[in-house]
Amino acid sequence: MDRDYALFARIVEAGSLSGAGRALGVSPSWVSKRLSDLEERLGAQLIARSTRRLTLTAAGARFHADVLAILAAAAEAEARVKRLDAFPSGPLAVTAPTSFGRLHIAPHLKPFLDAYPAIDLSLDLSDGFVDLAAERIDIAVRITAAPDPHFASDRIGDSPRVLCAAPAYLDAHGAPATLEELARHRLLAARGQMPWRLSGAGGEEVVSAASAVETNSSEVVRELALAGVGIALRSLWDVQADLAAGRLVRILPALTGRHETGIYAVRPAGARLRPAVSVFRDFLMGAVAEAIGGQG
Repeated sequence: MDRDYALFARIVEAGSLSGAGRALGVSPSWVSKRLSDLEERLGAQLIARSTRRLTLTAAGARFHADVLAILAAAAEAEARVKRLDAFPSGPLAVTAPTSFGRLHIAPHLKPFLDAYPAIDLSLDLSDGFVDLAAERIDIAVRITAAPDPHFASDRIGDSPRVLCAAPAYLDAHGAPATLEELARHRLLAARGQMPWRLSGAGGEEVVSAASAVETNSSEVVRELALAGVGIALRSLWDVQADLAAGRLVRILPALTGRHETGIYAVRPAGARLRPAVSVFRDFLMGAVAEAIGGQG
């Protein structure tokens, strides 16, 4: 905002150049020069000067009314920003993998939203890459062994992955006893999830194969595994209930996905941590971490 606007309003309020100068801690000559510069820039006289008084011209009176409106709007804008910083409110854009969002975010959202009614939450569930900057995402759930160092990240839990298949598949095709046998089975993975990197007593093992069904959806992979189509490498938080109910059976239990794979809350680095982002991060690290804490 043009600082001369506030100066002009102060001159009118004080009724004299010297009075405005005293209020601002500057000399009357400096005030007079700034007023003259403003009038020259606008191409109109705003104040008629005399040795005894200052009088607003018609243009000055109109300009004064507009300046007061501008100053009031700027003050209200500043107040709104300060209110946003005072408590969690405003827009909050979140993204997460489809399965994780369905199982471990959506069921716990009600108490969060009840606690923070002024937050306008947008939750995007996607198994594809989401550009945080381009999509203006405030916080993203990423399941990875190595979070991008260009972003700020908080680890909110472990994400062990296990090989599993439906009993119907194993009845029809048998259970692989070695990695070599595993590679000859029908394997299921979403686009970008192959090769599998497995950890065991012998260190890291790599399984490279094409998925029996090509899909971009991790949810589809889970449903195919449950239907008996093939063997999948799934996060334990995703299939724990299915394993407990016998709908899926672990394969080669001595092998799991890479041990360092974790669940991270990721946000743009260097960005000021707004209260809404902070409380949602705490929500993920609390309620969601507790929900997946019993896996194993």
